[in-house]
Formats: sequence, C-alpha cells, structure tokens
Amino acid sequence: MTADNSASPTSALLRLRVTAEADLGALSRVLERFQNLNVIPRRVVAEMGSGDVLHIQVDIVGMAEERLSLITAKLNQSLSIRDAHWHAV
Repeated sequence: MTADNSASPTSALLRLRVTAEADLGALSRVLERFQNLNVIPRRVVAEMGSGDVLHIQVDIVGMAEERLSLITAKLNQSLSIRDAHWHAV
C-alpha cells in the first residue's frame, strides 16, 4: 500500500483568468461556459482595468484540468476575449 498525498484532479482549486474587452457580454460569455456544464464557480471576480479592459477571475473546484483547458481554448477564440489562461491554486 502506498500513500498518495496529492489531491485528486477534480478536487483541486483551478483559477481561470480572462482579459477581455469591456463590452456588456464579456462576463456572461465567460460564465455561460460553466452554466452549460451545470457547474457553479466557487468564486467570480470581475474588475474594470485601464484602457477599457475587463479582468475576470473564476475559481473552480471539481473540474478536470482537461475540461478547463477546452473551455480556455474556446474562450480564446471569442472576439472580445484578449487572453484566457488557467492555473492550479
């Protein structure tokens, strides 16, 4: 029997960071990706930056890294999204 101290992949806290143009639909476009999967984020922060930029941070628990990578790739294809990336916290 071996001891495994690492957290399971779906119990890790993952953080999605998005930089978007400050338009009315940017936040909803990010959140709808999780709504479609019936996932409620643990935390969502949206803040206006300088130069009409919206910074969005979404914390997720219980999602596989591969799934979040797909969401990130889809967001990066959106016109109003300047950059989207995720990392484990």
